[in-house]
Amino acid sequence: MSAKTQHNNILLAVLGFVTVVVVVGLLGFLLLGRSPEIVQGEVEVSEYRISSKVPGRILELRVKEGDFVHVGDTLAILDAPEVQAKKTQAQSAEDAAAAMSDLAQAGARQEQISGAYQLWQQAKAGLEIAQKTYERVQRLYDEGVMTAQKRDEALASYKALQAQEKAAKSQYDMAVNGARLQEKRAAQAQVNRARGAVQEVQSYIRETVQVSNVEGEVSSIYPKVGELIGTGSPIMSISVMSDLWGTFNVREDQLNGMKIGDTFTAFVPAFNKDLKMKVFYIKDEGSYAVWKATKANGQYDLKTFEVKARPEESFEGLRPGMSLIIKK
Repeated sequence: MSAKTQHNNILLAVLGFVTVVVVVGLLGFLLLGRSPEIVQGEVEVSEYRISSKVPGRILELRVKEGDFVHVGDTLAILDAPEVQAKKTQAQSAEDAAAAMSDLAQAGARQEQISGAYQLWQQAKAGLEIAQKTYERVQRLYDEGVMTAQKRDEALASYKALQAQEKAAKSQYDMAVNGARLQEKRAAQAQVNRARGAVQEVQSYIRETVQVSNVEGEVSSIYPKVGELIGTGSPIMSISVMSDLWGTFNVREDQLNGMKIGDTFTAFVPAFNKDLKMKVFYIKDEGSYAVWKATKANGQYDLKTFEVKARPEESFEGLRPGMSLIIKK
């Protein structure tokens, strides 16, 4: 075999190999096609945090993480001796205000009224004597047998006893009528104020027993028994398992016209099942979120949107944190 023939055979072999590679590549591209884009999200749930308006020490925890609780179930009990002390103070203030109000409403005691009446009658008797004395002295003065000085002394005594009788009558009337209307209203206002303070303290006492306002699963408990918590500090979190949704971060070129109300199918790896979901929330995540730069190619930047969707049907076992996969 000549060298030329051998060279041609090698060339043909190389060309044949290249042709086979190209054909296989084209067939693979045509058969397999473009690999699908994947958008991954996860299941989220509404959380309800339990906290108290009063500081205290955790006396008892009635539940543990993972328990399912119903509305009205007792979750935790706090020890707050300061609140109990304030309750005693408020109740004492209410009792004192009520006593003062009763005193104002009832007026003076019967003994005080009787004493005021006797003083008034005594003043009336003295006034009658002073009046008769003055009239007698005046007649004698008119007849010229009594000096002007004596007449003036009798007149001054008569006027003084007149004023004394009026004062005694006023004291008697005051004892009979009791306190003025304004004083009664002021006393009642003090009672209402003290009663409001008692109600406020009672509301704080109710805060020492924390009950559930929702149905759900206890997902986290933060303090331990015996630990001190401050005002508004979270005690535990309850996951409302009836309110689950999926959250996805979707690049805008992957939205494909998606809008609120649209439905799609997501794959749940934990169960190897598909789940039909309905979009209820779409929002731009802002410039701080993940984005794709395409300006280098003379195009534009792609932003990322947060998409939330709820399951269309019940899916037993679905839990927060599970992955959800969308294949585009």
